[in-house]
Amino acid sequence: MKIKNFIYILLAAYLATFLRLIIDNNFLISIIGSFLVGFFINRRLSYSTQKILFSGFFSCFTSFSGFIYFLYTILNRGDWIKFIIFFNLIIIINLVTMLFGFWISRKIT
Repeated sequence: MKIKNFIYILLAAYLATFLRLIIDNNFLISIIGSFLVGFFINRRLSYSTQKILFSGFFSCFTSFSGFIYFLYTILNRGDWIKFIIFFNLIIIINLVTMLFGFWISRKIT
């Protein structure tokens, strides 16, 4: 991979982090990110564009640590039922949203 692509990955990660700070809602970020990942998975992208989007932008935008921190705060309060509900709900909603993005992408092409 060329050095130029590494710079693009860093810029994409910076942009994603900036957008994450602006939106400041883990659930909304998760939904948007899942939709976009589903949308771009179906597209015919070059290898470098895939790396820029998936390794740079989406990995910073839909940070797994935000999801884990949200669940940790619920679990730390000792609310096991709420933890189990949110854990399953978040995963199911994100999978459905990703599939919807994939479906929309297929309809466009």
